[in-house]
Amino acid sequence: MPSSVLGGSVKSRRLIASVVVGAALVLGTSGCALVSTQATTIPYSPADGVNVPDRSGPLQVRNALIVANDEGTEGNFLAAIVNATDDAETLNISFGEGVAAATVRVPARTVVSLGIDGEEPIFVEGLDSKPGSDLPTSFQSGDGETVLADVPVLDGTLDYLTEYVP
Repeated sequence: MPSSVLGGSVKSRRLIASVVVGAALVLGTSGCALVSTQATTIPYSPADGVNVPDRSGPLQVRNALIVANDEGTEGNFLAAIVNATDDAETLNISFGEGVAAATVRVPARTVVSLGIDGEEPIFVEGLDSKPGSDLPTSFQSGDGETVLADVPVLDGTLDYLTEYVP
């Protein structure tokens, strides 16, 4: 047999072996990342409170939380409410099942930070949610649907929340 046929065959085998080893190396080093969801692509609230899904209307509710007394009978609702629209909007909030309700008017192109910069927090009586629990709270603005979010109930253990304990 001519040497070029044998040489070509050996080169082909080496090329195929290199491709197989390379593919095994890529698959082996990537592990489960090829088929699993990347944690950095999952939305979450990087704060003490929760962000309310935007389908609740044109207003965006960020870092919503309640700072309650030790008995969990009353608390202050804190949140940043963002209005990126050209019109003033109203946010309707219902805390728990029949606990309390409130509305917040947010001027066009502004942020209302309840409990910060001179804005008073919303005082919630009849809470019945001890610190460490979540309170189902509904939010709605504009033509948006009513969205239920589990708002965390915290206490004054953290220094920056102490002033909000009723």
